[in-house]
Amino acid sequence: SFLPAAGKRIVFKARFKVSDATQSDWIMGLQVTDTTPLAADGDGVTDGIFFQKDDGDTNIDFYVQKNATTGQLTTTAWTTASAADTYMTLAFVFDGKRTIDLFKNDALIKSVDIGGTFATYMPDTELTISFGLQNGEAVAKTMSVDYIFAAIER
Repeated sequence: SFLPAAGKRIVFKARFKVSDATQSDWIMGLQVTDTTPLAADGDGVTDGIFFQKDDGDTNIDFYVQKNATTGQLTTTAWTTASAADTYMTLAFVFDGKRTIDLFKNDALIKSVDIGGTFATYMPDTELTISFGLQNGEAVAKTMSVDYIFAAIER
């Protein structure tokens, strides 16, 4: 498990593919253990740092949230999903202070500033590696995961 702490860097990276780039929902990242991680707008999980793609589009959103109602920082449509059944890597690197860099296929796409208050957005509970897939239509979907890497500075 991973417990974010001020001053400690966090790295997460995953290489995976999904059989349908548009008519599927998926989630990938670090989250509190939850039975319903997939919900619109990141509302399915209370605490986490994760990527999510909702049904009906190819936009990948990024969430940093604490206690669902305390603080949620959302970066919507920062990149798009790869074509159907095509591997992509997604990664985030938190500097331990206030910046989270977002990468797709090893290229820096965006830097997110969580603001000066670490305690507002960063989860205060232990997180685990989490991923999930849900079909967006009455057709089976598949997710293939090549690897997941996660580390936190001690």
